[in-house]
Amino acid sequence: MARNDQLIRQHKLLQILERTRFGYTLGELRDALIDELGLSSLHTRTLRRDIEALQEAGLDVSSEELERGRVWKLGESAKASYQIKATATELLALSVGRDLLNPLRGTFIGEGITSFWNRVQEVVPTTVWQHYEKIRQVLFVAGTVTKSYEEQRGILKTIERAILQHRWCSISYSSPQRGVDDRKVSPRAILFHNASLYVVAELESVPEETRHWKLDRIKSVVALDEYFEAGQDDAQEQLGEGLSAFASSNTKRYEIMLSERAAMWVEEEPWHPEQVVTREDEGRFRFVVQANHDLEIIPKVLAFGEHAELVNPESSRAFLRDTVNAMRALYDD
Repeated sequence: MARNDQLIRQHKLLQILERTRFGYTLGELRDALIDELGLSSLHTRTLRRDIEALQEAGLDVSSEELERGRVWKLGESAKASYQIKATATELLALSVGRDLLNPLRGTFIGEGITSFWNRVQEVVPTTVWQHYEKIRQVLFVAGTVTKSYEEQRGILKTIERAILQHRWCSISYSSPQRGVDDRKVSPRAILFHNASLYVVAELESVPEETRHWKLDRIKSVVALDEYFEAGQDDAQEQLGEGLSAFASSNTKRYEIMLSERAAMWVEEEPWHPEQVVTREDEGRFRFVVQANHDLEIIPKVLAFGEHAELVNPESSRAFLRDTVNAMRALYDD
């Protein structure tokens, strides 16, 4: 059983237990999990192991014998652990974090954030809340993309179930190169990167190569009655090798010569945690960075104009040269 499956199931189990005051029997918990996760079946032994995992994590999940049988529910300490006291400064910091996560509206995480802030507003006095809102005019978030996945809610839920059940999916996908067409993919995880959600999946026609499919471009999805074997891919590690959501099994090393001005910019606003900038002769700097795809690097190099020169790999340099020539042709007049 893949670890991701267990975590998704245990998180949903915790959500179900949070909704009840009087508890659920194992059978009722099993039926609720099957219904909400779209499972075909679930053995009570698996459910018992999930409950034990929550208890080992320190959550107070207790049971008691009633007339209708043994029921499971959250104990008093588990309920009390959610009554968190926060200072005005801490709430302000959390509010800034909430603004950064605006693109997650429409997902269960976005719903949880909205629910939390609604409860905060209920308990904070109106005058304090008004003062708090004034403070937020001094410290606020700007430059983040305002978007929502409300319209893709159904697509997202289908993909979440397919990940848990290891089911192949047929997606209608729109790309700039190919337009809209159908692809058969095996979804492994959902990735949040740079204000957008991506589905980490393999394409049936190109096995053993994980790709990231932007959720905005998925027009429809159907979970097929075909199943794939769960792998051990680490999407987080793979993404960390590049600069964006491009997925590749062959990370490349890029060398870029920078002026002093450009070198200052890449040190102040790093492209990658493991980038290296070294001073060369004549006031130039050699910038070395790893990336998964040329399109992670070339737009950034072009943005520096004459202050940056892509040196290696040679194939990427040639591609950039062709791009510059095509751009020059637009302005020949």
